[in-house]
Amino acid sequence: MLVLLPPSEGKAASGRGAPLKPESLSLPGLADARAAVLDELVELCAADEDKAREVLGLSEGLRGEVAKNVELRTAGARPAGEIYTGVLYDALDLGSLDAAAKRRAARSLLVFSGLWGAVGVTDRIPSYRCSMGVKLPGLGALGAHWRGPMSSVLPEAAGGGLVLDLRSSAYAAAWRAKGEVAGRTATVRVLHAQVVDGVERRSVVSHFNKATKGRMVRALLSAGADPAGPAELVTALRDLGYVVETETPGRAGRAWALDVVVRDIH
Repeated sequence: MLVLLPPSEGKAASGRGAPLKPESLSLPGLADARAAVLDELVELCAADEDKAREVLGLSEGLRGEVAKNVELRTAGARPAGEIYTGVLYDALDLGSLDAAAKRRAARSLLVFSGLWGAVGVTDRIPSYRCSMGVKLPGLGALGAHWRGPMSSVLPEAAGGGLVLDLRSSAYAAAWRAKGEVAGRTATVRVLHAQVVDGVERRSVVSHFNKATKGRMVRALLSAGADPAGPAELVTALRDLGYVVETETPGRAGRAWALDVVVRDIH
């Protein structure tokens, strides 16, 4: 099982240990594309803080993020699973998993990134600021920049197993499963069900959506679940107590769309 996660805008501070070693990151087929983004991002942020803020979409109060990007090559690095924070990662709580679940997380979780393309949760990276929606002056839109190298690297990483795609739309733009891989891919939408005037109404709530996805991945890792495909994933989630609704895709080569229905927001 390969689980694709979005990053978080907020990130923990860089570590005090050894700096980034690009050659140590997962998915070495992305190395050249990573180097191109890193080079331009560092140069942009070092040359003109105001322009860098504009390109990165940062407010006046986030000027410090530009300075952080200048130091990307020398700042201490930490495991990506510690760098990324926020609702989904708080709910996932990688640090409190038992040893076996942590090993499963290291094998199966990939975090998409405007700067790195995608990294494993044990890959050591510095804290940074660069979303997938950024358009760098030289490279252009990062979503488009990553599509080429991702088209060969991600199918290889997926192997012959399930791909559980929990990314937001901005990060999904960097790679979309096609053909046979798409048939082994499942996307998840979290719906909040409420009864209003005797009628059940469903809605998507962003904060709750992220928290539920984090808890869901944690439950799969903790249970040692390794579903072979989307149908088996549905069974595994139901066995873990989730209410899951889905329809089998109408034709081959289409991803499965799963709705996880919840009634209590927390």
